[in-house]
Amino acid sequence: MINIKGAIFDADGTLLDSMWMWHQVESEYIKSYKVMPRQDFVEALRTLNTLEVAEYFQSEYGVNKTTEEITDEKNAMMEDFYTNRVLLKPGVLQVLDTFRARGIKMCIATATEHHLMEAALRKTGVLGYFEKIFTCSGENTSKNRPDIFLRAAAFLGTDIKDTLVVEDALHAIKSAKGAGFQVVGVYDQSADIHKGDIKRVSDYYFQSLDEMLALI
Repeated sequence: MINIKGAIFDADGTLLDSMWMWHQVESEYIKSYKVMPRQDFVEALRTLNTLEVAEYFQSEYGVNKTTEEITDEKNAMMEDFYTNRVLLKPGVLQVLDTFRARGIKMCIATATEHHLMEAALRKTGVLGYFEKIFTCSGENTSKNRPDIFLRAAAFLGTDIKDTLVVEDALHAIKSAKGAGFQVVGVYDQSADIHKGDIKRVSDYYFQSLDEMLALI
C-alpha cells in the first residue's frame, strides 16, 4: 500500500475517455481549411498546450486567425461532447471513492480549458471529489515542465514526496517524475506508441485505473 497525502490527476485519457475526441476535432478543424493533416499530426500536437496548438496551426497549416479565435473555435467543437457525452474510464469512481475515504486531497491538472473540464467532471459526476482544477493556460505553462504539478501540490499543502501524480502522457510523466513526485502511469490508446517508455519512467503502471486499487 502506498502512503500518500495528496493526488494530482490528469483528466483526458486518465479519468476521461476523451483523447480520441480531441484527435478527431483537431483533425476536423484543420480539414475545414481544405488542408489534410500530415502523417505526424497527432504526434506533433501531443505535448502542446492550448496556445501552442493554435500557434502550430498558424505556422504549420497556415490558419489565418488569431490564437484566441482558433482556441475558441476548437473548444466550441468540444463543448457538446464534454457537456453531454463524455464518459469516465473504468475504475475511476472506485479509485476516487477510496482516496476520499482515506482523506487524500485531490485536484486536477489538465491542458484542457477550465470551463470545458468543469463541464466534463460535472457531467460524469466527479467534480465534487476535487478541490481545484489547474489548467495549463491558467498557469501559463505546459506539462513539458513540472510547474502545474508543483503549484497543485502547494495548493493541496502536501509534500512532493507524499503526492501522487496520475497521468497517461509520457511528457507529463517525465515532468512529474523529474520533480520528485510518485507517478502512476495509466494506459490510454492515444499513447500506445509510448507505452514502453511510460512503463519505464513511472513508479507504477496500470492498464486500467481500477487495477490501481491494489496499491491503495
